[in-house]
Amino acid sequence: MQSIQANNYPVHFNEIGYEKLNQHLKENKYSNLFIIADTNTNEHCLTKFLPLLETDLTIEIIEFEAGEINKNIETCVEIWNVLTELGADRKTLIINIGGGVVTDLGGFVASTFKRGVDFIHIPTTLLSMVDASVGGKNGVDLGNLKNQIGVINTPKMVLIDTQYLETVPQNEMRSGLAEMLKHGLIFDKAYWEYFLDLKAIDFDHLDALIHRSVEIKNIIVTQDPTEKNIRKSLNFGHTLGHAIESYFLENENKTTLLHGEAIAVGMILESYISLHKKLITQDEYNEIKTTLKSIYDYVVFEENDIDPILELLIHDKKNEYGMIQFALIEGIGKIKINQSVENELILNAFQDYKS
Repeated sequence: MQSIQANNYPVHFNEIGYEKLNQHLKENKYSNLFIIADTNTNEHCLTKFLPLLETDLTIEIIEFEAGEINKNIETCVEIWNVLTELGADRKTLIINIGGGVVTDLGGFVASTFKRGVDFIHIPTTLLSMVDASVGGKNGVDLGNLKNQIGVINTPKMVLIDTQYLETVPQNEMRSGLAEMLKHGLIFDKAYWEYFLDLKAIDFDHLDALIHRSVEIKNIIVTQDPTEKNIRKSLNFGHTLGHAIESYFLENENKTTLLHGEAIAVGMILESYISLHKKLITQDEYNEIKTTLKSIYDYVVFEENDIDPILELLIHDKKNEYGMIQFALIEGIGKIKINQSVENELILNAFQDYKS
C-alpha cells in the first residue's frame, strides 16, 4: 500500500515500513535504542518485530503493565527513571510498539525526556492503527480524566503492519472499528455505508479499509494540526463517550468499557442531539443507532449514573469559556463544530438510548 505523508512524518504500511525503518536507523546516528511496550505487546509482538530490525545499536526494552489504568504520570516517571539509569541521551531513539495506551504514553515520554528525543510509533491494535498513533497527540490520563496531560508532537514515522492484528481479541477489534465508523460519519458517507452490513464485508480488504481511515484522519489533521478548527470534527462521539469511559473506569460497580465501546454510545447520543438540532433526518438517526447497536453491546445506565457523567463533562478538553463544545454531524459524512448543547437534550439522549 502507498505510504501516507502526514505533517512532518510518513505513515508506512506492512513490509515497506520495515525497509523505511531500517533505512532511518542507518541514516541517523542514534546513540542507543529503547523500545517501550506493555506486557501484551512484549509477549505477542516483539518476537516478530525484533528479528526485522537491522541495527548494531544497543537495544533496551522497557515494559509496563497493560491497561488504561496505567496510562498515567506515575508510569511515565518510572520510565523516565529507567531511561536515565540506562544512559538514554538526546540522541536516543524510542520506538513505541503497542496499542493506543503505549503510543500515547510512549510519545509523551519521548517528547518530554531531555526536552524531547526522536520516537517512532508501531501500533499493534486496530484502534491505535486508525486513531491513536496518527495525528501527533501524545499524553496520559489525570486520574480518571482522559488525556488531560499531554503534548502535540509528531513521530519520525508510523509503521502499520496489519499482521499484528492476528493476536488481537475480537472485542478489541470492535473497539478500533468504532473510530473507523466515526471517520465515515464525519467525512465519507460511502465509507460509512460500506459497514452497514458487516456480514457482507470482505475483511480480506481490511488493509485497504485501514488505509482509508488513516487517510481520512490525516486529511483532517493536516488542515488543523493544533485542533483550532476542523480537527475538532474528530471529537464526534467523544465528548459524551470520554465522560462515559472515565465514569466506568473509576466506578468499581461498573465493568470497564473499552474506548470504542464508550465512543459507540457517545456517537448514538450525539447523533440524537444532531437530530434534535435538525442537523440530520430521522432516517439517518435510525440508521446510525441501529447499526451501532447491532455491533456493540448495550450499556446499562442507572438513573444515578447520569449526573456524575455530566459532571465529568466540565473537565473535558473541549470545554471553552465554561461551555461544552460538541462536534455534531450535519448529515452523514459532514460535521458541524463548536455546538453548545443544553443538559435537557443530553438527558433526553440517554433516555432514547435506553429504548
